[in-house]
Formats: sequence, C-alpha cells, structure tokens
Amino acid sequence: MNHEHIEQDLAKMKKTIEQAKDMRYRAEAKLEELENQEKRLLAELNELGVKPEELDQEIEALEKHIEQAINEAWSLIPKELMKDAR
Repeated sequence: MNHEHIEQDLAKMKKTIEQAKDMRYRAEAKLEELENQEKRLLAELNELGVKPEELDQEIEALEKHIEQAINEAWSLIPKELMKDAR
C-alpha cells in the first residue's frame, strides 16, 4: 500500500464515522421526541381516566356508542325523509 492509498482510506473512514455520528445524533433526537410524545399521550390518557392497557377496549366501547347514537338519530328522522338520505 502506498502513502496516497492509505490517506484515501483514512479520509473515507473519517467521512463514514462522521456520517455515523450524524445518524446517531438524529436517532437520539428522534428518540427523545418520541419519548416526550409518549409522556404527553400517557398524561392525556390519565386525564381521561383510561389506562394504556385498556385503550383498545375503550376505543371499541366508544365506537359502539357512536354507532348506537347514529342509529338512534336515524330512528328519529321521519321515514319519508330517509328515502333519499340513506
């Protein structure tokens, strides 16, 4: 190996290391952002009185409630008006 080839290899290594550092810093920043988002969401769930492990059940219950409310609203509309609406 000649001196020039070694310098080129070292320059490539340095560039690669700098790119890896940059990727690491961006990943750490993204992780911090996601951790903060998680904290906010957990706090919001807590304010709503919903435990994270019960979230799927809560969503399902809310969807059923919405469906029932929509059906009830449709039942209150006179049938002759619903002919073209649905």
